[in-house]
Amino acid sequence: MKRFAFTMMELIFVLIVIGVLTVLAMPSFNRDPLAEATEQLANHIRYTQHLAMVDDRFDATNPQWYSEMWKLNIRQNGTNWFYEVFSDAAPYDGNSVVAEEAIDPLTGKTLGNNGVGITNVSQKYGITNIAFTGGNNTKGSVVSSIAFDNLGRPYRDVESNLNMNWRDFLITTNMVITLTGQDKRQSTITIVPETGYVSTNIPG
Repeated sequence: MKRFAFTMMELIFVLIVIGVLTVLAMPSFNRDPLAEATEQLANHIRYTQHLAMVDDRFDATNPQWYSEMWKLNIRQNGTNWFYEVFSDAAPYDGNSVVAEEAIDPLTGKTLGNNGVGITNVSQKYGITNIAFTGGNNTKGSVVSSIAFDNLGRPYRDVESNLNMNWRDFLITTNMVITLTGQDKRQSTITIVPETGYVSTNIPG
């Protein structure tokens, strides 16, 4: 008569497999909100550049076509810091509405929503401050935004005034965005001129 039973080695192996799967399924208790916020913002800057190159807004018949370049604006509302990714449409007021905002390919939601949702990095990650340095251009713009043209080149801002020389807003030095977390640690996102290459530096 055959006996159907587990050997001791088989039981030990099954217990090991269950233990490994349990560890992998457990939520991480070593979250780093500053790192998560930095990587999310950097990825959305890259996504903004991607949209600008794929969705070429150059239009020789529109003297204000440059106002429609895809850009990422960082804003503050009280103690909350959030950002929006959008392409401004006429009358080019510099503010985003839902119809102008990019759709996040991961969530299917708009990257704006008036600072509600994943773009509100203060609510989601506890970011207490975001500051821009560098990214100089001939206009000396200090607006907290980054725009890209159809070639993927980065701009410090996109001026909506008619007949502006939009090339004057191309950045000529590295633009650095500094995020400050609740624990006072700071991370940086660097965007280089011409190519718009984005890199991050997150403290350990």
